[in-house]
Amino acid sequence: MLRILVIEDSPVNMALTTAILENAGHVILQAETATAGIELARRQCPDLVLMDLQLPDIDGLAATRMLKADRRTSDIPVIALTAFAMKGDEDETRSAGCDGYVTKPMRYKDFLAEVERVLGARRGEVLG
Repeated sequence: MLRILVIEDSPVNMALTTAILENAGHVILQAETATAGIELARRQCPDLVLMDLQLPDIDGLAATRMLKADRRTSDIPVIALTAFAMKGDEDETRSAGCDGYVTKPMRYKDFLAEVERVLGARRGEVLG
């Protein structure tokens, strides 16, 4: 069971993401803004952060850079969540420090596979 912080401003997307992850046995922390999410990450040190890229206060890429620049949160893997997938976006998220990338609407099996891939990479596992 892992603690996963979901930073997402859409109540519908938050509910869906939370339901998928809770059904997989994880404990979910929630934040509706990047600022609240960064503070929660600093206090709770989750195992993973899921970061919406379109947030009302700070965009998700800037928030990811802030997490990666902070020694308290720099080792926490971040998966970018975006509804506006364009060519080159995945590369841009990786440059900002994201460890994974998921487009919305999510396909739950693909979503869980990306979560497992990122967490496996963090643990140094080789996944087939």
